[in-house]
Formats: sequence, C-alpha cells, structure tokens
Amino acid sequence: MHDFTPLSGLAGGALIGLAAALLMLLTGRIAGVTGIVGGALQADTADRSADRSADRSWRIAFIAGLIGAPLIAALFGAPLPRPAMNASLVVVAIAGLLVGFGTRMGNGCTSGHGVCGFARLSGRSIVATCIFMLTAIATVAIVRHGIGG
Repeated sequence: MHDFTPLSGLAGGALIGLAAALLMLLTGRIAGVTGIVGGALQADTADRSADRSADRSWRIAFIAGLIGAPLIAALFGAPLPRPAMNASLVVVAIAGLLVGFGTRMGNGCTSGHGVCGFARLSGRSIVATCIFMLTAIATVAIVRHGIGG
C-alpha cells in the first residue's frame, strides 16, 4: 500500500458506500459479496428457473463490476497493485477455507455485516464486525510479534 493517501481512502470508502446504498435502494438487496456470489452459483430448480434467471443476472453484473472496475481503471493509468503473498499456497488455501466457514457460520461476510449491517444498526452485524476486527488485530499481533516475528 505505497500510494495510500487519506483522500484515496475517503474516495474509495465513499464509492463503496454509494454502491451499497444504490443496490439497497434500487433492488432491496444487501451488498454482501459472499451472499451475492453464493446466490449466483446456486443451481436452478425446476419450479424457480425463470425467477432464478433474473436473480442471477444482477448478481453476475455485480460480480463483473467488482472484477472489471480495477481492470478498466488500469487501462486509464491507475496502478494495479500485485498482492504480496509471503505464505505458501497451502496456508492461503487453509486461510480461505476458514474464512468461508466463518462466513457461513456468521450468516454473512465482512462486506455484508461491516458495510451494510453496521449502517442499518443491526446488532448482529455490529457484534460480527467487532469480532472480525478483534480477530484480525489478534492475528496480526501473533504473526508479527509472536510466531512470525
């Protein structure tokens, strides 16, 4: 994160909030990325195939926007940072699985709880977001100052 400035953080946060608000206002849906992806991957059932097609369309458009926006920005000169992964792929895969299980257990992901649920003053989302943050702080402290550092 070499190019971070408070203005870039403010602009990015405002765009995320605007996108979440527009999705809620225009479709009545919460911008929880895990739920959006999960709904797009669900198999059609015979009795709901027409409804599922319309439901899947907005989900695919949302996911395409998440992937396409940074790529389009890169075409206009915005830097596309390469993530630094100091861990092996096995560790990253295990971490991803733990996040996935936690997401299912918590009935939502950080974007759904942290951005949308917190904004709606949902008690469950506020507690979930506090737990996410405390776990992240503890993990960094252990990795940087304990076993990793």
